Amino acid sequence: MFRLRHRWLAVLGRSGAERQYHGLTPMCRGAAGVTNRDRLLVRQLEPNLVRPTVLASGLFWERHRKGGYQTEQRASTKDLIVNGLKELRTEFALFQQEWKEKLESDPLVVFRPGEIDVVFGFESQPDLDRWVVTTDRDHGEGYSQAALERSPAGFGLFHGTLESRVPKDGRIKRAGYANIKSLRVRKSFKRDAFYDWSQYNTLVLKVRGDGRSYLINLTAEGYYDILWNDIYHYVLYTRGGPHWQVAKIPFSKFFLASKGRVQDQQGPVPLNRITNVGFSVGSRGGHEGSFRLEFDFIGVEFDPSHQEEFAYEMYRQPKYIVAT
Repeated sequence: MFRLRHRWLAVLGRSGAERQYHGLTPMCRGAAGVTNRDRLLVRQLEPNLVRPTVLASGLFWERHRKGGYQTEQRASTKDLIVNGLKELRTEFALFQQEWKEKLESDPLVVFRPGEIDVVFGFESQPDLDRWVVTTDRDHGEGYSQAALERSPAGFGLFHGTLESRVPKDGRIKRAGYANIKSLRVRKSFKRDAFYDWSQYNTLVLKVRGDGRSYLINLTAEGYYDILWNDIYHYVLYTRGGPHWQVAKIPFSKFFLASKGRVQDQQGPVPLNRITNVGFSVGSRGGHEGSFRLEFDFIGVEFDPSHQEEFAYEMYRQPKYIVAT
């Protein structure tokens, strides 16, 4: 019975050291009848056993996003402690704010039909620091330039120059894009979090554009690595000139793509798992030159008059059949 119990523990996913340790008989791990070989084996296995701690029990600890495939060098324990103490005050402040919002979050008060809840503002430099700007130049694939700065009027200004000229490496065939993407939302102590917009059905933007079309990107990372590139897109059409426009786009209009390819299997946006929001602009089709998109705010809204769940028809075909 003793050996059978520990055999099941090994099947349930224990480490190699635990499987060997629990595979020993009680006599081997006790004081009576133990041999020198058994003592040496126990001494070698015991330090390798995982000892449960407060952090490892699930309070603050989270497993690595890449599982066993991470390749970066892990910092020493001393560096981890020093860096952690520096951020401890900030993280506890975020932890306190989380619980305050959780206790005050009454759906009857928070989600009011017809009212816009601002998610991203652009009134100060910390608001702009929540975004990352990338172009083809950053990856050595082109010569475009872009920046996100405060405009003279005090708003967020995404501007730059697009070039379709490619490096002479014989590999890259197209170039000319710029993109801004919000930082991954996180809770205190660097824990992963998501934007939960399940109570809303419309994305609202107040922008001032240059007449170009921009691509709106909603990132919804899945649990498995094959789903980390899933992004939901829709086009933001802008007007030129000095006037602001308020664009209201239902979430039902967004379509799924992965690495720039529209997927055959479509479905509604998982609004409870949004991790990033982004905007892209490209020079494909001869649209080179400068671009300019000014932001006042980005928000979400629940529109009671919008009842559509998904805008695109899907035809279910038998397995292995693409078209008839």
